[in-house]
Amino acid sequence: MPDFRVLFHTYLFLIPLVVLCLTEFTKLFVEHLRTGDWSRHLFQQGGMPSSHSAFVTSLLIIVGRRTGLDSVEFAITAVFACIIWYDAIGVRGTLGEQAKVLNVLQHFHHLTETLGHSFLEVCAGIIFGAGVTMVGIWMS
Repeated sequence: MPDFRVLFHTYLFLIPLVVLCLTEFTKLFVEHLRTGDWSRHLFQQGGMPSSHSAFVTSLLIIVGRRTGLDSVEFAITAVFACIIWYDAIGVRGTLGEQAKVLNVLQHFHHLTETLGHSFLEVCAGIIFGAGVTMVGIWMS
């Protein structure tokens, strides 16, 4: 059996990948608590918490810890994370609202309405990603 401490310490990018997968499973559980339905699929857009936000938050923490908060790499990752957070709330959220209206107007093709995230879903993703990442760092 591999030593996960050595694995995560050597390949820090594994922590954000674990965060991404755990967030997706958390979405299934949250959706079941909310609706009583287990039909949601993994890696679907939308939902609580935001897996995009959790992933980039984890990546931001890992890069900051490895290269320092004053590094170019951290600055690039911070800008990247902000773009992802903004896109999840703004652009994709607006597209989801437009899809709802279009679905009411037409009946022959159902458009996906859960493209984006609410502010709360993004914040939950950020907190979830940071928490799981800190546990991963502590374990490595």
